[in-house]
Amino acid sequence: MRHGDKINNLSRTASHRKALLSNLANALLTNKRIITTLAKAKALRTFIEPLITKTRKNETKEQIMHNHRLVYSYLQNKEAVKELFTVIAPKVAGRPGGYTRIIKLGKRIGDNAETALIELVDFNEIYTKGTEKAAATTKRTRRAGGSRKKAAAKEETTAGEVKEEVKSETSAAQDAEEAKPE
Repeated sequence: MRHGDKINNLSRTASHRKALLSNLANALLTNKRIITTLAKAKALRTFIEPLITKTRKNETKEQIMHNHRLVYSYLQNKEAVKELFTVIAPKVAGRPGGYTRIIKLGKRIGDNAETALIELVDFNEIYTKGTEKAAATTKRTRRAGGSRKKAAAKEETTAGEVKEEVKSETSAAQDAEEAKPE
């Protein structure tokens, strides 16, 4: 029984699985999208997303060097690590996670295996055509702070309406006084 066993072993030994995921990650980082089986794509997502997150946390020179070494220990490919830190990291800097997208493609003819396309989200020109400027300017979080902003905006509008009503009442009173014959 596999109660609580969350890792997908992909019917491989640990060393074979590590090499497979490393090779798939290298291919994904260099090509920005690959086609593989659905099970491998899902396993690759859990493998590569923490590595991409490591590229975002770089404040000092020592942290950058440390993260380079950590990522290299997983990927074992200098070109892929360089691509990750120089090209991919600046594009995903504003994104709070979810760097990959899996699209199911159907069954493979030879062995009837479910195939899927896994790609880096920010490198798809079709989906990100009009959203580049909007995503770069606004920072979106998952916290529930929107209700406070809406309430503050509502208070401002009601305060503005009250001021306008007071102004209109005073101007009406002044008009009435001017209209009185003396």
